[in-house]
Amino acid sequence: MPAQRITVLGATGSIGVSTLDVVARHPDLYQIFALTAHQQIDKLFEQCQRFCPQYAVLSTADLAAQLQTRLRDAGLATVVLYGPQALCDVASANECDTVMAAIVGAAGLPASLAAAKAGKRVLLANKESLVMSGRLFMDAIARSGSALLPIDSEHNAIFQCLPGGYGRKLEHGGIAKIILTASGGPFLKRALDTLDAVTPEQAVAHPNWVMGRKISVDSATMMNKGLEVIEAHWLFGAPADKIDVLIHPQSVVHSMVSYVDGSVMAQLGNPDMRTPIAYGLAFPERIDSGVEALDLTKFAQLHFEKPDFARFPCLRLAYEALRAGGSAPTILNAANEIAVEAFLGGRLGFRRIENLIEETMNAVGNEAVDSLDAILASDGKARQIAISILSQWSQ
Repeated sequence: MPAQRITVLGATGSIGVSTLDVVARHPDLYQIFALTAHQQIDKLFEQCQRFCPQYAVLSTADLAAQLQTRLRDAGLATVVLYGPQALCDVASANECDTVMAAIVGAAGLPASLAAAKAGKRVLLANKESLVMSGRLFMDAIARSGSALLPIDSEHNAIFQCLPGGYGRKLEHGGIAKIILTASGGPFLKRALDTLDAVTPEQAVAHPNWVMGRKISVDSATMMNKGLEVIEAHWLFGAPADKIDVLIHPQSVVHSMVSYVDGSVMAQLGNPDMRTPIAYGLAFPERIDSGVEALDLTKFAQLHFEKPDFARFPCLRLAYEALRAGGSAPTILNAANEIAVEAFLGGRLGFRRIENLIEETMNAVGNEAVDSLDAILASDGKARQIAISILSQWSQ
C-alpha cells in the first residue's frame, strides 16, 4: 500500500509538531506533501529539512521569499507559497490524501473547508471550523464523501466509544448522552475575587497539557470546552441538552458516552495529543504513537465535578450560542479571539474576557448563515464590534 500523503495545516504549532512526531515513527506509512505556518520561518525551515515536503506555505510574500532562498541554499526542492489561497490549494491538491487541520482559530476555516469539499481524509483539530460553519462543513463532508476524524482529545475519545465505528450519531446504538471532560485549567480552585489579577503567564500554564497560548487561555476560561460542546453537536448529532461537561482535573478520562441501559464507556490515556493524532492517521487500525501506556496504579483517585457557571461563564455563553444557532456561534468565537488577544497583550483583564464576549453577542444581531461568505462577514462584523467595545473601555 502506498504511503498516505499528508498536508499539515499549522505545522509549527503544538498539534502540527505532534503530528510530525507520529509521522516520523512510521516512514513506511506516511509521507509529508505540504507543511504550512503563519510566521515561524525558522521552525518551518527545520521541518522542511527533515520531511522534504513538495510545498511549504507561509502568510506573506516576504517570508515565503526568505524561506525559498534558505531551502534553495540547502539544496532542497520544496516550493514555497504564501497566503490564504495557497493554504486552500495544498489542502485540496490531487496529490494530497490526508489533511491535518490544525490552524488555530477562524483563520483555519477556509482551508479546512477546502479539504472537506475536495474529499480528503480530514483530521480536524481546528474546532472553529465546526463552531463557525457546522452545517456548511458537515454538508461538504457528506457531498464529497470525505472522512472526518476528530482530533481534539475529547471528541476523539467519544468517537472511540461510539458503537459501530465511523459515522455513528447520537440516535444510534442506545446512546443517552455525551460527556465531555475538562481539566478545569489552572484556576479551578483559585478564589473568584482574585481572578482579576491573573496574568497571561499564569493563564497559559496549563496543569496537564502542552498547548499554544490562545488555547491555554481558552482552557483557563473554559471557552475551549464551550467550543467543544458546539463541535460535538455537529460531529455527533447531539442537541445541547444531551451534551454534558464534567471537570476532571487528572485529564486521564478524555471523555465518555452514556447509554440508555446505564452503561458508561470511557476512553482513558495519558494527556498527550499524539494518541488521538495516531488514531486519526491510522483509523481504523492503531499504530504506535510514542505515548507511554497509562499506569492506573499511579492514580489513587479520579475526581469528577460539575462546572460552576459563576466560575466559568464562558461555558454558559457557548451553550447559549449553540441553542441560538445561526451566526451566534460565529459571533461567540470571533469575540473570544479578540478578547483573548487583548488579554495576552495586557489590554484586558482576565475576568473581562467573558464581559467582552457577552457584550459583543448582545450587540451583533443573530442571522442565518448559509455560505462561507456569510459566515466570514458575520465573523468580521463581530470582530469590529468587539474591537470597538474594547476601545471604549480603554478610554
